[in-house]
Amino acid sequence: MSVIVIAFTTLDGIVEDPDGSGGTPKGGWMFRYGREAVAGDKFRLGGTLDDGVLLLGRTTWELFARLWPGRDDPFAARMNAASKLVVSRTRSDVSAWAHSRVVDGGLVEAVRDERRDVIVAGSLGVVHELMVKDLVDEYRLITFPAVLGTGRRLFPEGSPATDLECLSADRVGAAVLTRHRRAAR
Repeated sequence: MSVIVIAFTTLDGIVEDPDGSGGTPKGGWMFRYGREAVAGDKFRLGGTLDDGVLLLGRTTWELFARLWPGRDDPFAARMNAASKLVVSRTRSDVSAWAHSRVVDGGLVEAVRDERRDVIVAGSLGVVHELMVKDLVDEYRLITFPAVLGTGRRLFPEGSPATDLECLSADRVGAAVLTRHRRAAR
């Protein structure tokens, strides 16, 4: 089992509101570069999405539950068929998006007990909690050529030190997909 964090980011590490749905002043930055970098399976999840489980915080799940069920392209079919774990203290009904269930108990315990690969999309609070517990095995980042200066960062000041090794770097439209794995200990 591996924990894989996927994120759209800027050159200065901002991951907040890439699609503009959060209504932040600088939100929507990823769409300035066209759909080529964001459409389909740009994170190259492939079978990991089919056999693993998506782990989403409540806010990301609510956004995705409005977005994905209405789409009918091949990648949307995979997203809709995927198993989903939702981290929420306030939401108990996740029936709006097929194959979703609320995490029972704590996040860390749920991840440690999971036998499948776990893909964390968005959900910055979830990502940060997993980082602190040293549970992230891989980062797949699509980095756009933008510098925003302010916003929530994937690796905020005070993040635990982590050594990573680069597995690959590939251009996807105007952006770059990089895969980094936790270095051998």
